[in-house]
Amino acid sequence: MPVSPASNFRVRKNLGQVRKIIEVPNLIDIQKSSYEKFLQSTTPIRDRVDIGLQAVFRSVFPIKDFNGTSELVFVSFNLEKPKYDVDECRQRGMTFAAPIKVATRLVSTTRATAVTASIRDVKEQEVYFGEIPLMTENGTFIINGTERVVVSQLHRSPGAFFDHDKGKSHASGKLLYNARIIPYRGSWIDFEFDHKDILYVRIDRRRKLPATVLLRALGYSTQDLVDYFYKTRDGVRREAGSGREGPEPGALRGGARSRDIKDGPARRSSRRAPSSPRPRSRSVREKKIDCPSRPTRSSSPPVVAEDVVDPETGEVLAECNEALTEAGSRSWARRRSSRSRSSSSTV
Repeated sequence: MPVSPASNFRVRKNLGQVRKIIEVPNLIDIQKSSYEKFLQSTTPIRDRVDIGLQAVFRSVFPIKDFNGTSELVFVSFNLEKPKYDVDECRQRGMTFAAPIKVATRLVSTTRATAVTASIRDVKEQEVYFGEIPLMTENGTFIINGTERVVVSQLHRSPGAFFDHDKGKSHASGKLLYNARIIPYRGSWIDFEFDHKDILYVRIDRRRKLPATVLLRALGYSTQDLVDYFYKTRDGVRREAGSGREGPEPGALRGGARSRDIKDGPARRSSRRAPSSPRPRSRSVREKKIDCPSRPTRSSSPPVVAEDVVDPETGEVLAECNEALTEAGSRSWARRRSSRSRSSSSTV
């Protein structure tokens, strides 16, 4: 059967040209108008709205002192002409920027009472605030003589985030937990544990510091930290009429004893063991047995939960968070006995 020339014809499509459906907008004009809306440099001062740079100054001011007698109020800002043009900034390796001056008002007041106050003095002055980069006609910036453009980047959502290292930081495979606080505006704060379970803090991913340093900077005292993070117990008591001291029987729970607890010369109430169950602690309390001076055995000595102050002289015998040692306990007992002897001799 003969093949006709029309059967070998292949339709070819040309994709090199596309029909123009809509006009391409001026993309550079979009960036220029957006930056102009941010600066509002051509808008009169009275007609500026609270957006862009105007809103930033409004959010920071007014600034008050701690006593509440002085207040710094934002009035307006003014953008001056740049010192060098675009071509000269490229040649000199400088930044194409304009000086910005801020008009502020300082209001000083005198407090008559806790509620009412009278204005003592008002001063208004224009202060040089710094320089802000300007956009060229091409929608770019000149930074140190180099032409650069602004690229949009992702912004981390503000909040608190918790994570761990999946056991890859230490050879033992221990999970080291960390937390990150991301504010809407300001420095990032990271909290992290090390393999010894010590809590550290980093500000803006810099050198790590103990977490207590940050808490002390926020105004927390040693007493506040001890009361909030640690459980305290009364481990020393005085027997009424006996003059003997020993730990509370309840303090024996969960702790190792250094020696046996005996009821009299022959009867033994509790053997030396890693822990003290509840029934044995009850029997020790009911029989009023003299307990050993150090009921627990730990890697670190106990610390004083609050300042130990002599009620007679007002002297601080031990400060809060100070290690409680046997030598310190003996010195306290020696001082009490010396005061009792001196008072009896006086009588």
